[in-house]
Amino acid sequence: MNESLKVQPHHLERGAYLYVRQSSMRQVIENIESTKRQYALRGRAIALGWRDDQIIVIDSDQGESGASAAWREGFQRLVTDVGMGHAGIVMGLEVSRLARNNADWHRLLEICALADTLILDEDGVYDPASFNDRLLLGLKGTMSEAELHVLKARLRGGILNKVRRGEYRCPLPTGFVYDEAGNVALDPDAQIRETIAYFFETFSRVGSACQTVKVFRKEGLLCPSRLRVGDTIVFRPLTTWTALRMLNNPRYAGAYAYGRRQYRRALDGKKQVQRRESGDWLACIPNAHPGYISWERFQENLKILEGNGRGYELARASPPREGAALLQGRAVCGRCGQHFRVRYATRRGRQEAWYVCDRGHATRGERDCQSIAGGPIDRAIGSLVTEKMTPAAVELAIEIRREVQARCEEADQLRCRAVERAQIEADLAQRRFMLVDPSNRLVADTLEREWNEKLRALAETRDERERARQQDHLVLDEAVRQRLVAMTTDFRTLWDDPVTANRERKRLLAYVIEDATLLKIPAEGITKIHVRFKGGRTETLTTRNPKSSAQQIKTRPEVVHLVDQLLDHHVYSEIAAILNERGFRPGASARPGRANDRFSTKHVAYLMHAYGLRSRYDRLRQRGMLNKKEMADRLGVHEQTVDRWAEHGLIKAHFYNDHGWQLYEPPGPNTPAKHCSRWDRLVDRAAGLPVGLQNTGLELKEV
Repeated sequence: MNESLKVQPHHLERGAYLYVRQSSMRQVIENIESTKRQYALRGRAIALGWRDDQIIVIDSDQGESGASAAWREGFQRLVTDVGMGHAGIVMGLEVSRLARNNADWHRLLEICALADTLILDEDGVYDPASFNDRLLLGLKGTMSEAELHVLKARLRGGILNKVRRGEYRCPLPTGFVYDEAGNVALDPDAQIRETIAYFFETFSRVGSACQTVKVFRKEGLLCPSRLRVGDTIVFRPLTTWTALRMLNNPRYAGAYAYGRRQYRRALDGKKQVQRRESGDWLACIPNAHPGYISWERFQENLKILEGNGRGYELARASPPREGAALLQGRAVCGRCGQHFRVRYATRRGRQEAWYVCDRGHATRGERDCQSIAGGPIDRAIGSLVTEKMTPAAVELAIEIRREVQARCEEADQLRCRAVERAQIEADLAQRRFMLVDPSNRLVADTLEREWNEKLRALAETRDERERARQQDHLVLDEAVRQRLVAMTTDFRTLWDDPVTANRERKRLLAYVIEDATLLKIPAEGITKIHVRFKGGRTETLTTRNPKSSAQQIKTRPEVVHLVDQLLDHHVYSEIAAILNERGFRPGASARPGRANDRFSTKHVAYLMHAYGLRSRYDRLRQRGMLNKKEMADRLGVHEQTVDRWAEHGLIKAHFYNDHGWQLYEPPGPNTPAKHCSRWDRLVDRAAGLPVGLQNTGLELKEV
């Protein structure tokens, strides 16, 4: 059929749309002839009767694939203009220029048929409203899609063949480059190689990606990273995501891997990435090129990561809502503003909850922002809720009273209208009765009966209104108040009931509290809780932080002070006996199962060294006492003689430990003299000393 016969005057009144597209920018640059042929279709439109100013060229989709119309703005504009009736003809060099997808192609055909728009290609002009032309265009669209599939299959087949041989060049991770021969080699930059090697060495040592990030941050190390555009390498702080990506990349083990991810198109045209299992990879060739770790080491790293992940999941296996933490999901960090996470730990046979803000640690290797014990916080929140429930119930009662009262007033107004209507009808009935001729008995009786009925209706309406008002009064003044009081009582009972599950307490709490901001002040040993109720009301609480294990077993200051005093006159064993006699217990007795612990010599020695107390030896030396050698030199006798004289009380000695070691008081004016006569025994000499100068060898001890 002649092309000019399909072109009607109403087609020429609308615009002629020329759609120009090529699949890639490489084709746009290199295949110039195709571009010229597409733009030459302007002459076809002019020959068919369109003016040059009516021709609209859409070439904004240059370098875009025709497989989908999701990202082709030019094609979407074309479809829009056709649907609005602005296009008389749509021109494309081939059907494939317009679309290579049957869904997009048939959608365009349907819109062109409804809008009475023609389609022109290199072969001729088609009317989509005509069955024969529609059939021919449909076949062309199917062939175009099939051609795209064949091209993709050929390209995919060639790539897969290269992949199986390990020859297909893929983008390399940081630390690898292609050499002049096209082979994969380690980066020639020594800093990059050493940093990556140290990364894997650190992970092998610490066994955790987070700990590796922490080590890098502690040591001030930066990790190399290649920019997406170009081959520029920048050094950035190591993150947990980067560490996991490097540990899961088989390239660092010297393996050639391809097809580790699968890409699928969603309904909106976007790509979705899905990870494949290692057994489903399209290619995996170990020892294909140099690497930073061995393939065995890579497999061990994956097992370590899997174990770490499994352990974390096991720790979080129990449903969070069943946990003991009341403020789960509602606790906000007072420092960074992030929501706390809840961790559970079993200590001393019971489960304890902790509110932890660890986002910085998880992502950047920083220290936890805050870590707060959940027990005191939850107890304070529970007490606050039960205490504030009565005022809240009163406020609720007032609000309910106002609402119910308003509804009752509206209902009373309606009842008043009914009373007024009944009154008007009764008045009318009275007037009709008063105006009737008394001689007309039948009419008068009827009107009188009607008047009485209206009066009874009026009385009933008034009584109904009064009963309703009294009932409303009871509802407002008694029932509501009693119900709310019962509700508050039931709430306190329900909250304190040990049978009540934590899930139910959290559910009750959700109706009262919006969130709670926690700020721990370690210097003061307290935690401030800023509670924000539903409706905007706030309340600030203060709780004492629980003592740590070290603080719980720490010896009390008064015991340390007493030990310091007793060291002036007693050795360790004597001090331990005195402390036990006075009822003091060591700090370790606070631990489970050790309530019967008592002070021992070791305990006293530890306290002296831990708190820097002066030893008994130093105290005696400071008082001027002499050791054995010094005493022997002073008396001019042998050291054994000093021992014998101290034993028999001729000189004064003081024990300074539990091993019997002594220090001696300096000799006074009555210094004993050395005797060689066997008849002048030491026992007799000691017995002959004045009472004030005798020394029994035991020091007078004050308790």
